[in-house]
Amino acid sequence: MHLVADLHVHSIASGHAYSTILEIARAAESRGLAMVAITDHGPTMPGGPDLYHFGNLHVLPPEISGVRVLAGVEANIIDNRGGLDLPECYLRRMDIVLAGLHSICSPVGTIEQNTQALLRAMENPFVDIIVHPGNPEYPVDPETVVSASLRLGIAIEINNSSLGTARKGSAPHCLTIARLAAEKGCPLVIGSDSHFAYHVGRFAEAIKLCREAGVREEQVINTSVEKVNRYLELRREKHPPEGVPAV
Repeated sequence: MHLVADLHVHSIASGHAYSTILEIARAAESRGLAMVAITDHGPTMPGGPDLYHFGNLHVLPPEISGVRVLAGVEANIIDNRGGLDLPECYLRRMDIVLAGLHSICSPVGTIEQNTQALLRAMENPFVDIIVHPGNPEYPVDPETVVSASLRLGIAIEINNSSLGTARKGSAPHCLTIARLAAEKGCPLVIGSDSHFAYHVGRFAEAIKLCREAGVREEQVINTSVEKVNRYLELRREKHPPEGVPAV
């Protein structure tokens, strides 16, 4: 499986990541990637960027070192109703919006509460990808999450970092989700969740898990730039007009 885009990357703006956007783009170019998304955490993450950071992302050039750069966010789900820590006026400006449950930012609930939080976030038309749903700190009902992914046409992520140094114990949960995704044919993204430029485009463990689960290459959105662009275009079509509530 050949991936051409890394859609989950953090810059120094996240507060606990250690590379600049220029360093990230150069790393992506060196690894043969055609696209990279800068998805810093939303402002409730300790040390994370202010809202003004997201309002000013328009200054980024669309291409750096020959790599298409998407301006985005990894929004934190902040309640069991799927609320996000980035207001709609900012979400509208992003090229790509990731959302996930995170320590400190998200309340730890029961399986039912955590699942409900993810489902409500998935129903938000401004959310493009649900990240690391296999996090054992926030157990969910994988069947319900994968079924919602298929029904809503929203991608869920297989997170390479979760299979290494982050979110210990994620692997069996990620495998269950990947197997269900393979069975149902829902859209997937493989992300590095890089917090340092050396890790941009590192997907080996996630690809290995997807192969074990029987995931087909055509399910994985970031196997071609055209698929990423088309997917994001379809997501944009779901945006309600300004002034109309999102959910």
